[in-house]
Amino acid sequence: MNDLASQAASVLEKVHANVIRMYRHLDPSANENTKELETSGGGVTKPHVFVGGEKLEKAAALYTRSHGSRLPEAASARNPEFVGQPFSAVSISTISHPCNPHVPSAHMNLRFFRIGNSHSGWYFGGGLDLTPHIPYREDCVLWHEHARNACTSDDQYQLLKRQCDEYFHLPHRNEHRGIGGLFFDDWNEGGFKNSLELTYRVGESFVSAYQEIFTRRMGLNWSDDEEEWMLLRRGRYVEFNLLYDRGTKYGIQSGRRIESVLASLPPRVRWHYEPQPTSAHIGEISANLNECLQPKDWIEIN
Repeated sequence: MNDLASQAASVLEKVHANVIRMYRHLDPSANENTKELETSGGGVTKPHVFVGGEKLEKAAALYTRSHGSRLPEAASARNPEFVGQPFSAVSISTISHPCNPHVPSAHMNLRFFRIGNSHSGWYFGGGLDLTPHIPYREDCVLWHEHARNACTSDDQYQLLKRQCDEYFHLPHRNEHRGIGGLFFDDWNEGGFKNSLELTYRVGESFVSAYQEIFTRRMGLNWSDDEEEWMLLRRGRYVEFNLLYDRGTKYGIQSGRRIESVLASLPPRVRWHYEPQPTSAHIGEISANLNECLQPKDWIEIN
């Protein structure tokens, strides 16, 4: 089982490096903050954060390999047979908060868990999703085309897409956070090799899709009211991460470095009491976004 964790770590480290290279390419002006820190139990965490760029207001790419004597509740709630067991985990996560409201925010995380002292169990998890502020249908279609290409079949794509729509949902607003993508958890379907290959393809699809969308939109001009709209929409992202996100809960429960756990939060955000569109233009953007946030088959409507 330790060998399985090492294989997973090797693949996730490769995806982590590819994400970092993408951000460097998209915005060479961003300041990079990188560390390599030991975690309790002999693990390591490698946070890599980009801030203050001309195109990237903030982006983060984090890698962690950890060990613990007791699986945290956020990771065992769906698997009661693993409660109280020791574990090893490998994970990466990334988030992009661009300066330009025409460029969507994007998120991905991938993880592997080995549970128990012997062959008790293992599983993969993770996913990716896109959070536009000003929606472009062709970007939504491209995102889902890349997500479909990461899967082995239409059925698998539809399953992981549906799980993503269900997970990235704010029940207190009855609203989806973005246009979805893929989401899987407790995944060991087809054995270790197939699960690891799926995880890698999801990571590569994030890089290829987001780089293309970012490049399409980063040269567009934007107005002050469009930027204010983006800051309001970022509030939805914060609400989900702090109220519902399992990764945030897991990081806090397992004693991870809090700066890394909260690295996904944007540097600027707005909440206005009973906000109203500031112009007819913003009202149209809001209506278009509300329609795009409804789960749909993006590939079919192309």
